[in-house]
Amino acid sequence: MTVHGKVETDVEIKAPADKFHQVISCRPHHISNMSPGTVRGVDLHDGDWGKAGSIICWSYTHDGETKVAKEVIEAIDNEKNLTRFRVIEGDLMKLYKNFVFVVQATPKEGGGSIIRWTLEFEKLSEEVTEPYSLLQLCTHLSKDIDLHLMEQAQVQAQA
Repeated sequence: MTVHGKVETDVEIKAPADKFHQVISCRPHHISNMSPGTVRGVDLHDGDWGKAGSIICWSYTHDGETKVAKEVIEAIDNEKNLTRFRVIEGDLMKLYKNFVFVVQATPKEGGGSIIRWTLEFEKLSEEVTEPYSLLQLCTHLSKDIDLHLMEQAQVQAQA
């Protein structure tokens, strides 16, 4: 019975890795403005924005349904532009015993970045499918954040 798993995807974006990482790690509450079709809101439940150990709650749309995920920020590595979130409550816990999102932004030679999303999970049963549709959500989210960051950079360049 295989219940442990890991799925990954890489998303190429134009924005700098450190800027993307700052949004994911320190300003996730701004993502609902960047990707309103995907993220409805992000609230801080305990701790401080951008600090490991803090607990945040995401309200998001997945497969046409509004869902929630309460997560603890397990790690923020600013040198590697990496953030690790562990889901502790919410809709994913109906299907998975454990669920972790790892987001890493790596600068690309010549500009832009590669965003790697790694989803690590332990399913409650073999019947639960791998979370490929969540990877698609992460890809969409990355592209929305990228678009916002690039528009913001363009506005700052014109100022």
